[in-house]
Amino acid sequence: MKAMVLNELCGLEENQAPLELTELPDPIPSANEILIRVSACGVCHTELDEIEGRTHPPRLPIVLGHQVVGRIEATGSEANTFRIGDRVGIAWIFSVCGTCKFCLAGNENLCPDFKAAGRDANGGYAQYMKVAEGFAYHIPHFFNDSEAAPLLCAGAIGYRSLRLSGLKDGQNLCLTGFGASCHLVLKMVKHQYPNTKVFVFARSVKEREFSGKLGAVWSGDIEEDSPEKLDCIIDTTPAWLSVIESLKNLEPGGRLVINAIGKEEADKESLLGLDYPVHLWLEKEIKSVANICRKDVSEFLALAAEMRIKPEIQEFALEDANEALVELKTRRIRGAKVLKID
Repeated sequence: MKAMVLNELCGLEENQAPLELTELPDPIPSANEILIRVSACGVCHTELDEIEGRTHPPRLPIVLGHQVVGRIEATGSEANTFRIGDRVGIAWIFSVCGTCKFCLAGNENLCPDFKAAGRDANGGYAQYMKVAEGFAYHIPHFFNDSEAAPLLCAGAIGYRSLRLSGLKDGQNLCLTGFGASCHLVLKMVKHQYPNTKVFVFARSVKEREFSGKLGAVWSGDIEEDSPEKLDCIIDTTPAWLSVIESLKNLEPGGRLVINAIGKEEADKESLLGLDYPVHLWLEKEIKSVANICRKDVSEFLALAAEMRIKPEIQEFALEDANEALVELKTRRIRGAKVLKID
């Protein structure tokens, strides 16, 4: 099979082609696994974190990709949930132990043996991928393959972030950074919280303009002051400065949810500007989002189909994965980027 393979960690500033088009053997599913012929795979900021070492794969080489849509081509001897030809999706959650206190409490995203697709196991930047059948999802008919791919991570993690924010209808919500996840959150909010005003902070003028077209009432640069205090903020940026600026704009008792697998080192010194009375006092909260659970994916897929939410997408050929990643790195973003795989 054809695959785009990461052979070594690097910075995208120094190496703008970190993935190499490679011929690999087709995967063979074990007893409880299914083999998927991949048709689309979303491109996620987490792939940048993997390439640049902020959440590095335990082994190299590795095939990235965790927003995977395709059709089942083969099944293991004990796999009986799906049929050959079924269209399914694979998300970031590739496997968990199933027996620890977190798994038993329904918090499998916190499992110490959590394995991620495209990091701990080969992912969807390839023509084929295998996974245990319990970690695959039926895709609603409403979406085509490329539309469905971003829902599996950008949508599901946005869904989890919104739930963790504790937002109530009529409260002010802020989205910091406006890429694949936040544009889907905004669409969700317009449906579920019709009296909530959404504010957006983003570096890119194009991202700010895009947010306005989707219904944001105001947008500005990350360092601007919000025209109103904010009850909940979801930060999806790789920067530390956005944390400080978000806390400044929070209402007393407000909550900042950080939806990022890691923060970059470039502006870490901005944390020295933390002023307790301004940024943290009056019971302001900070909460991180860690991975996703399978129920986040299945619930969001059903919700997206019910609300008829479709992501804005840009398609790239598998061979152009490096180009898509560089555009993501340099903030050339409008919605979600998706690899279309023949």
